[in-house]
Amino acid sequence: MPGDLKNIIIVGSGHAGVELASALRHRGFDGSITIVGDEPDLPYQRPPLSKEFLKGPDDAGLPLKGEAFFPANSITLRLGERAKHIDRDNREIVLDDDNRLAYDHLILATGARNRIPPIPGLDHPSILELRTLENARLLNERLASLTHVTVVGGGFIGLEVAGLLRARDIAVDLVESTSVLMGRVLSSPMSAWFRSFHEQLGTKLHFETLVQGVHRDGAHTEVRLSNGRHFQTDSILIAAGIMPNAELAAEAGLSVDNGIVVDELLVTGDAAISAMGDCAAYPNVFTGGMARLESVQNAVDQARCIAARLTGEAKPYDGFPWFWSNQGSARLQIAGLSNGHDGTVLRGDPESGKFSIFLYRGDRLIAVESVNAAADHMMARRLLAAHRSVPKAVAADPAANLKELI
Repeated sequence: MPGDLKNIIIVGSGHAGVELASALRHRGFDGSITIVGDEPDLPYQRPPLSKEFLKGPDDAGLPLKGEAFFPANSITLRLGERAKHIDRDNREIVLDDDNRLAYDHLILATGARNRIPPIPGLDHPSILELRTLENARLLNERLASLTHVTVVGGGFIGLEVAGLLRARDIAVDLVESTSVLMGRVLSSPMSAWFRSFHEQLGTKLHFETLVQGVHRDGAHTEVRLSNGRHFQTDSILIAAGIMPNAELAAEAGLSVDNGIVVDELLVTGDAAISAMGDCAAYPNVFTGGMARLESVQNAVDQARCIAARLTGEAKPYDGFPWFWSNQGSARLQIAGLSNGHDGTVLRGDPESGKFSIFLYRGDRLIAVESVNAAADHMMARRLLAAHRSVPKAVAADPAANLKELI
């Protein structure tokens, strides 16, 4: 295949798409590379949108690459354009304006979008999201006029924004449909610590609760909750999870199941089409099943894996997963995937605001959650990526040198 490739098209201008284009050039691919992205902005970093962007309106530090990088590396950007159809028989994609672009290999890096709950009253300009640079700019423009925000969703994005809003002394009510914060990714003890942390910041948390409706009377907006409570708010920010952008693949007849289904090489059911990043469901060697991960690490590592395959060095994707989230003064870092853990070991003192929780399945370490404990996190990444475990007694002893286990 590599020798036959002259024309590569990447649909998606996020981390995965830009990293793939860069990696292909780094590995000596000299054919045509085109990135098609439906946002008009130069490709940018998404994590700072909720982690840092609200600290100031300057987005100068957000671009993934300088504008000159793309022409200097003969990478064509088609920004503000959307791919609406894949013609697999003729190996072409069809854009919204009906222009066709031919490919020898197509990579879908279409990312994901916010899930919008079916709540009456959400079809209003005062509703905010935080997924794109345009969303972040709108929120920044409105910050000065906000005294109260209702956040829907107790995951990473909702809590990161809540922390930034509280730092500006903006009142926050956060509504979470489950009984815990970040329950999809965190252990119970770590989730409980973050509950206490955000309550101390002054965020009002509503658990096992839904927003039933939004009622407006002139300039006033009232939020009505399923627990019978209601209150006035200036705006509502939706952070209720994301959905993979897999419709383009599904319409083309590719398999979709919680994302675009790919094999261990990140190839779809069509040998001329790959998928990667937030939109792709792949066989994960650390869980033994299919996974779809929403992280920069996953996007970048999968892009490099595909670049290697397209330039003649194919090998299964085995990138080690890790994540991070900045919430107020708490920097949460996670190494590994905690699915199926049945035991936890505390390392350090939670009262100090610097500690880790080691998660086990039986006697095998499978993940480590750390708060303001970067050294623990980095060692955990090295140990877990090398499939090394940590005896529970060692994990529980902050004085034990984890490096000796490498």
